[in-house]
Amino acid sequence: MKFVAFAQAGSSRRTGVLQDDSVVDVTDLLERIAHDPQTLAALESRGIEPAPGGLLRWLQAGDAARGLTQQQIHERLASSKAARLELTALQLLPPVPRPGKIIGVGRNYAAHAKETGVDPFEKPRIIFKVPSSIAAPGATVAKPPLVQKMDFEGELAVVIGRFASNVEPHEALACVGGYSLVNDLSAREFQFDVNPAQTTFAKSADGFCPFGPTLVTADEIPDPQSLRLRTWVNGALMQEASTQEMLFPVASLISYLSQYITLEPGDVLATGTPAGIGAFRSPPVYLSRGDCIEVTIEEIGSLVTTIG
Repeated sequence: MKFVAFAQAGSSRRTGVLQDDSVVDVTDLLERIAHDPQTLAALESRGIEPAPGGLLRWLQAGDAARGLTQQQIHERLASSKAARLELTALQLLPPVPRPGKIIGVGRNYAAHAKETGVDPFEKPRIIFKVPSSIAAPGATVAKPPLVQKMDFEGELAVVIGRFASNVEPHEALACVGGYSLVNDLSAREFQFDVNPAQTTFAKSADGFCPFGPTLVTADEIPDPQSLRLRTWVNGALMQEASTQEMLFPVASLISYLSQYITLEPGDVLATGTPAGIGAFRSPPVYLSRGDCIEVTIEEIGSLVTTIG
């Protein structure tokens, strides 16, 4: 199923399931999820308060509780009495409002590595974006006044659904709660024009991580390496690739990261961008106020961002 987080006029954050062009509110079902004792113990040991509701509570709940809740959601979706909200009337929000970690992967597509002038890496190049960089789908992201080289990167986002430490590759996809989209906005002057590079800083300005609009449950995408990703800027196609072209597939990335960092429910893994970013075009194509970027994966949705 496709979850969305949303707000209406005068309402707080709510969660729904997308059906065609309408949304069925399931906020109450997610608030009633009971965490299993093992998950509660893991949260407590890390000083994490269980989320009171929303998709983060669903992600934290554990496989059994999630399965039961999905059954209840399917029953509501099948009911003729379920109220349906028009998608166009809703203000969409990031599926997870403030992920604990946002982990990126540099040059994870061979063609992108080639356009940057480097050979493919033997191990993943790990990058971080700070959680405060999250922006909603459809948001207008302010271009910082001192940034001249603002760039786009359309990426598949993996949202973690269980605690993952020392995970073997064949077990890794079981740790995925769902999939979404991110636009890894970057200030290239901090990434390429200074020594040493300040890559995390380049990618962490306010709003530099548009995220959403949907969280598609992992059961809907059994093979994350068979997705077609496209990025447009002002209607011009700039990036197009299959996730099959990743140098380090999703399962490999989760396994690799989990050898060093415990991945937690709600963490977001941005899996790298294909060739075609603005910095390596001739001439370079950097973002200006008024530009519109759209990142799409047909099975997940369309993430639109305007530069303000």
